[in-house]
Amino acid sequence: TSYMFCLSYLLGMTAAELRWRKSVLIRRRVWCYFEDLIVWLHIYQWMTEIQNSNSELVTQHYLGNTVENRPMYYLQISQPLDKTKKIIWMDCGIHAREWIAPAFCQWFVKEILQNYKSDPNISRFLQNLDLYILPVLNIDGYIYSWEKDRLWRKNRSPYMNGTCYGTDLNRNFNSSWGSIGVSYNCSSIIFCGSGPESEPETKAVAQLIEKKKSDILCYLTIHSYGQYILIPYGSTTEPASNSEELMYVAEKAAAALMQKYGTSYEVGSTSLILYSNSGSSRDWAHMIGIPFSYTFELRDKGTHGFVLPPDQIQPTCEETMLAVTTIIDYVDHKYFPGGAVMLSSTSVLLQPTSEGLRHSLK
Repeated sequence: TSYMFCLSYLLGMTAAELRWRKSVLIRRRVWCYFEDLIVWLHIYQWMTEIQNSNSELVTQHYLGNTVENRPMYYLQISQPLDKTKKIIWMDCGIHAREWIAPAFCQWFVKEILQNYKSDPNISRFLQNLDLYILPVLNIDGYIYSWEKDRLWRKNRSPYMNGTCYGTDLNRNFNSSWGSIGVSYNCSSIIFCGSGPESEPETKAVAQLIEKKKSDILCYLTIHSYGQYILIPYGSTTEPASNSEELMYVAEKAAAALMQKYGTSYEVGSTSLILYSNSGSSRDWAHMIGIPFSYTFELRDKGTHGFVLPPDQIQPTCEETMLAVTTIIDYVDHKYFPGGAVMLSSTSVLLQPTSEGLRHSLK
């Protein structure tokens, strides 16, 4: 399709190729429109078109502004029903160079909207859950990775009178901020900022999540690369209160993903299977009471790294869709057995007994 053509055409390019292709495409006026774009300015248009074409289901919401004063928007996919519903949050592109992540957010939205009437699982969870999707969290950095430096990671906050730029937004959340796996040097790729939520992008996300945290059951943040599904925590090796269940669901998601193309994902807490880090959005979401919180590190394991070849884009999106919907489906069945609404803002935090957990895992 033209959608996949544009993704494959753009995603695997080097910075030099991007500059040349971009000038040619602009001169020829053949930038793809509607759902066919990956460049952020056109993702704005894509989001608007998605809302206009699916107005019964999709609304676009303003979140805040970036350091360089670009507006941030997220999409809400919501089946209009007269009952209380809970929320699944997903963000992509917190690190600028991880282009496969925003591609997946677009793919996820497309698949939900194309299949919600025919797929019984999607139909079921949309009866109970609203989906909030932020396609690109780090907009300034993402654009910079297109225009100047393909491997740029951080946002574009100026420091030291403009002699260095950028905070790692995934070290900037208020979860053991600045304690481990970070740098206080603004030239470092893991610079954690001047304080927790010092960056407008981080603050915008945190304020919305804090406001709605009693309704959010699951926080998903999509990254690359390494092929991991990571659970809290990164700042300590102490297990999360519901780590057994978090691990079970992650393993179930990894198994679903593997069934598509045989891609193997490792599952575990960040501090135990990857490295220690503080200030991550995943840890923060769990610390404020969101029961299910996961980081996905998509393909590959380092052969191509952040510059994933075009022929891997669609299979990566397809297999990741299976993993993500496995998690959403589990959350839906856990909190809405039989489709009944049975939640209060406090009941989502109650962990099942070991017997109850065994029963729910069958």
